[in-house]
Order: sequence, then C-alpha cells, then structure tokens
Amino acid sequence: MTASVPGQVRRKAVVAAAIGNFIEWFEFGLYGFFAAAIAANFFPGSQSLIATFAAFGVSFVLRPLGALIFGHYGDRMGRRTTLSISIIGMSVATFVIGLLPTYDAIGVAAPALLVIARVVQGFSAGGEFGGATAFMVEYAPRGKRTFYGSWQMFTQFLATFVATAIGAGLSLSMTAAALDEWGWRIPFLITLPLGAIGLYLRLRLDETPEFQAESAEGGGGAPLVVALREHWPSVLKVIGLIVSGTTCTYMVQAFWPAFLVEELGIPQSDMFTAMLVGIGALLVTCPAWAVLSDRIGRRKPFLVATPLALMVVAVPMYRLILSGSFPSIVLAYVLLGLLMAPSLAAISTAIAEAFPTRVRYSGLSLAYSAAVSIFGGSTPLILSSLVEFTGSRMSPAYYLIVVAAVSVVAAITLADTSRKPVPAEPEAAPV
Repeated sequence: MTASVPGQVRRKAVVAAAIGNFIEWFEFGLYGFFAAAIAANFFPGSQSLIATFAAFGVSFVLRPLGALIFGHYGDRMGRRTTLSISIIGMSVATFVIGLLPTYDAIGVAAPALLVIARVVQGFSAGGEFGGATAFMVEYAPRGKRTFYGSWQMFTQFLATFVATAIGAGLSLSMTAAALDEWGWRIPFLITLPLGAIGLYLRLRLDETPEFQAESAEGGGGAPLVVALREHWPSVLKVIGLIVSGTTCTYMVQAFWPAFLVEELGIPQSDMFTAMLVGIGALLVTCPAWAVLSDRIGRRKPFLVATPLALMVVAVPMYRLILSGSFPSIVLAYVLLGLLMAPSLAAISTAIAEAFPTRVRYSGLSLAYSAAVSIFGGSTPLILSSLVEFTGSRMSPAYYLIVVAAVSVVAAITLADTSRKPVPAEPEAAPV
C-alpha cells in the first residue's frame, strides 16, 4: 500500500479528470441547442437539419475505436498521459467548430471540415470516460470512492445544464439573425481555455496509486484481450447497467425537447426551463446519494432501486409529458432527475471496480462506448420510430420499462465491491 495521498492532490485529480468530461458533454449540449444555426451555416438546403444531425452522429461511430485505442494505451502507459492526449483532441476539435468558415464562404469544404472536427472529437471522447473514471476512483480515499466517482456523472449533467443555460441566455440577449450568424460560435470557443486548464492539471499529477502499484508488479497480456477473454461477463453487465441511464439521458436531452416542441407545440423557452429545473434537481441530490452509498453499499439501494423505480413510474411520467401543460412537464423532468440521481451517484465507481486495475481503462472504455454508441445515440431515432410505427405516443414509456428491466438484471448479478479492500488504498481525509 502506498503512502497517503494529500487531500489537495486528490481534489486536483477529480477536477483534472472531470474537466475533460465537462468539455465532451458541453459540446454535445451546444451542438443540439444550436443545431438550427449549424444547419443554416454548413448544410443549406431542404435536408439541412438531417445532415446536421448526421454529422453529429459521426462521433458515435468513432467513439468505440477511440475507446479501444485509448483504453489499451491507458492500461499500458498510464491514465495521465492518455487522458492528456484525449483532452487535447476534444477541446481543439470543439474550438475549431467555432472557427470554421461557412458554406457560403468556402463551399462544400465547410461541412467536410465540420465532419472532420466531429470525427476527432468523437475519437478523443472515446478515451475519456474510462480513463477519467479510473482516475477519479483510483485517487479516492478509503470510504469515499463512490463520492469521488460520482463526479463523473455529475459533471456530464452539469455540462448540459451550463450549455443549456448559455444557449438560453444567448437566445434572449441576441437577435435571431445575430445568433445564427456568429453568436452560436461563442460557447464553442470557450472549450479551448477549459481544455488548457485541464491539460495543465493532468500533466502536474502523478499516476494513480493503484496504477503505480500494478505497474510495479508487471506481467499480463494486451489489456483489451485480457478484458474480453477473462472479464467478458463484467463487460456485458456494465453494458446492461448503462443501458437505462444512457437511454434516459438522451431521452431528456434529445428526444423530449424535439418531441415537446414539434409534436405537442410547447414553447421552446418552456421546454428548456423544464429541462433546467429537472437537471438542477439531479445535480442537487446526486452528491448526497454518493455520500450515503459509501456508507451503506452501492448495489441494492442504488443500482437496483433506480431502474426498478423507472419501471414503475415510466407510464405515469409519460402521461405527465403528454398532458402538454407546463407544470406537468416540469414535474416529469424533476421526477426523472430525482429517480436517476441515486444510480448515477453510484454507477461510475461500481463499474470501475467491476474490472481489475490492469484492464480497467480498457474494460470501462469498451463497455461504456458500446452502450452509449448503440443504445444512447440511437435513443431519439428508436423512440421516434416507435411512435411512428405503433401510432402510440405512449410507446417510449414501454421501451423505457424494457431497458430498465435489463439494468435491474445487470445490477442484481453485479457483485457489490463497496466493502472490498482495494490495492494502494490511501487513508481518508476531509474533502
């Protein structure tokens, strides 16, 4: 066991890991919020919005490849170096989107460059979740691993909250013409200084105590091969755990906004207000659930209870959405946010500990990218198609019940490691 890590160093490790995650989800929120402006600037024509979302989807295709490559080197070379490369790729690619000339200026080269930027962003983001989660959890003190790991999911929703707030603020403070012409670029440009801060923090930190201890022992084959050969049940269980959460995330951030505005005629300002309130409820309660999880265990009260609750409330929650009234929509967003918070508080640490240190980056990256790319990114398309095919606006609720049931099974079969000693475990210190 290594010597105790100072509390200040541990807090820097959390910030360094979280800031890259923030950039990834901040860009996702911005792209969705300003999709109409991006379409007008880069994809003129009758199918401009479809082309814009197709460019957005490119990142999900490249994410698994990035996960495999970054995961391999992260388990071989270390989390710090690999995460430093990842944050450079994400922040520079997002910054470049804010600088790109329009279609009117350079023709088809404009959308081509946008797609290239999305490719780089998606590839780099593929290595972010696994490495950042491992970094947080492996730097955590004894008895606070869930609390430290919870900042992974907390940061994702914080980034969405900030992106939505900035987008709404720009919409209120600028004319529609100015926003579409140049105002949408402003938040994209913010990511470069954020990335520089994250890179600085990451390079100033040592490798995690657990990784250093594992490296000293040596041995083992290619991390990805070992993860697939020896830990494939954990890969499948982690995918199952993530399915319901990633479905809810993309339902809240992508499907509901379009559905509420286009199908129910809800004013866009009301929709974003409801989203901000719901995400705010999640952000307020998530850290408290993480602290409680460190005290009583992760599996049953959190990983099992949340998807079970989703199965129970999916239909009533959707009836609130379909009512079309602003108070009911706010209540639905808040209800879903409060239900997701317990699981999101515990899941990052639980899935990190599903893999041993020597293959953690690879196993996490593979499972997470597969779940998000296959189930998360396709959620808006799946739910829209269900409504179209069945003719029932309630069909997304039944889909949510199915994916929640998958997560219940995965949570029940996943071992609760919250009481298991970990290698190179530093003593707890006040946070």
